[in-house]
Formats: sequence, structure tokens, C-alpha cells
Amino acid sequence: QVQLVESGGGLVQAGGSLRLSCTASERTFSSYAMGWFRQAPGKEREFVAVIRRSGTSTYYADSVKGRFTISRDNGKNTVYLQMNSLKPEDTAVYYCAAKISGTSYVYSRPYDYGYWGQGTQVTVSS
Repeated sequence: QVQLVESGGGLVQAGGSLRLSCTASERTFSSYAMGWFRQAPGKEREFVAVIRRSGTSTYYADSVKGRFTISRDNGKNTVYLQMNSLKPEDTAVYYCAAKISGTSYVYSRPYDYGYWGQGTQVTVSS
């Protein structure tokens, strides 16, 4: 059972930056592709980014491409989401998710993932 704990959310002005972290309890963290999703009030959970288990490849939603960067440190069992040039429409609860994977990594649907964190709130003021 993989346990995921997110941190780093908060309130920031438009144009600002935040870095989210997600730490996993699993010793075989490097066996999992890791994704970030977000969910705004009244909306469905939305894909943000995913990173291959080795960290060598990433994939982003068009809405965040060029502004957000996903990375991971397998030695620390942690995945990060660096968010720059934040916009009010980025306001949401952000979740990290884990999927045990082989060579594939482009998992952009919530039901692809078997493990989820509790979420961290990101609020961007205009």
C-alpha cells in the first residue's frame, strides 16, 4: 500500500510561484510513474503532469505547459511540481498520484492511478 503525502500549497498572487512536494512511503518508489492532478470546486479532476518512473520523460497538460515543471528524486521518494507564472485559473486542490508502470508513462486519466494523496490547496489571487 503506497501512502502519498503532499505539501507546499498556499496562497500566492498571480504571476507568483509555488513548489509542491509529494513524498511516498513506498521503498520501490522508482517502480511508479507519478502524476499530478488538480480539482477546482464544481469541476472534474484534471490532469496536470506525469513523470516516468526513471524521471527521464515528462508529459504536461496544454494548460500548464511552459509554466509548470514536474521532477522527482527517487533517492528521497519524492516528486515535485514547480509552478511558475501562476494564474487565478490554477486555483484548485492539487493531488499527486502513483501508478506502478513499465516502460509507458503517459497516464493522463485519473482511473489510470491506484494511489492518491490527500491533496493540497493552491489559491492564486488576481
